[in-house]
Amino acid sequence: MKVLKFGGTSVGSAARMKAVADLIHDGEPKIVVLSAMSGTTNQLVQIAEKLYQNDNQEANALINALHDTYKQVVEVLYTTEDKKKQALELLHNHFDHIRSFTLDLFTIYEERAVLAQGELLSTALFQFFLEEQAIPSVLLPALNFMKIDENEEPDTDYIAKNLKAELEKYPGATLFITQGYICRNAFGEVDNLKRGGSDYSASLIGAAADASEIQIWTDIDGMHNNDPRIVKNTFPIAELSFDEAAELAYFGAKILHPSSVLPAKQKNIPVRLLNTMQPDAHGTTISSKSSGGSIKAVAAKDGITAIKIKSGRMLLAYGFLRSVFEVFERYKTPIDMITTSEVAVSITIDNPKFLNEIVQELEEFGQVEVDEDQSIICVVGDFIAARSGSGLKIFESLKDIPLRMISYGGSKNNISVLINSTDKEKALILLNDGIFERSTNHA
Repeated sequence: MKVLKFGGTSVGSAARMKAVADLIHDGEPKIVVLSAMSGTTNQLVQIAEKLYQNDNQEANALINALHDTYKQVVEVLYTTEDKKKQALELLHNHFDHIRSFTLDLFTIYEERAVLAQGELLSTALFQFFLEEQAIPSVLLPALNFMKIDENEEPDTDYIAKNLKAELEKYPGATLFITQGYICRNAFGEVDNLKRGGSDYSASLIGAAADASEIQIWTDIDGMHNNDPRIVKNTFPIAELSFDEAAELAYFGAKILHPSSVLPAKQKNIPVRLLNTMQPDAHGTTISSKSSGGSIKAVAAKDGITAIKIKSGRMLLAYGFLRSVFEVFERYKTPIDMITTSEVAVSITIDNPKFLNEIVQELEEFGQVEVDEDQSIICVVGDFIAARSGSGLKIFESLKDIPLRMISYGGSKNNISVLINSTDKEKALILLNDGIFERSTNHA
């Protein structure tokens, strides 16, 4: 059994859905996880914002516009009047459900139900198309087996048990279609795995089903060695270890959701990143295998805030760092990087929601300085004992870029530096020219 996930652009039109149907119709047992059609989730977010503002007139206008978009998809996707009628009735029911939220109080619970509509629509429309093409398949409702616990973490035991129960209802079936992103929470309410969560869904489902392989299909041919939006002539990386892929995903490589590597790693299930537009391209294979001793890729993470706490009197005191970290824990704010000196500790965060409160508490320990609009540049590879001189290549390439922080040694797979966001594009280009053999220029 393989698990194949197709992102929003892969199912973003009638033509793309037909191409996906061709890709999966090969007789091999598989579970296909679909995102919402591209643009849908953003539009649902806009609708929710208007509903929160009690701007029901504008909300209805946005709902009607999205409904019209889906009607056009139906006209192109199906050839029989019977399936068109069935699909239009489905749209009518879903969009009436969304419109019903304009009639009552709108809360976060209703928002989650609205945001779930994209995946419910894409999978239902796709299942109708497979039926029209006489391709045997089963639509598995993700809400029957995907669940998060009270800490908003996946309930893996529940997922495994209930996915198995769902699959056993259909003996002999080999093709299953289900939704990414959506789930139920600990209270049984409709919830989600946050933005980008369809990758996470695929990895969790793959682990629960003991899949032989997890495939993530997008509109790019694998994970590239640098950001192709900034640097010309980037190239896909053929192989990455789980740890290398996790570092790249966390520090800015958009092709893969950061959380999606761990479930596959725990079950040692290879993950392949493939391109629906170029299905014959090799893409990137992520596994426990490591090629060792080489720089694989560069990624950048924006929206970083650096916080420095300076306290010569207290820094070396027992429990000081614990007290600092507890401030961030209280506000559920993860830390990306940390560096220390004799008189100061510097920390970076990517979520400034509670920045003012955090700073106010940290000022009890000493002088606090805050630098916003920073970027983390992450260089990923297998830097065992710095045997390859990787550090020299990296820092020689960045000699003209002011470095705010450097993190090296916390992981054998990652050397990170913090810079001003205004220097990010220059830094990516300089690193590309300095550490990769292929000559590249900025896009």
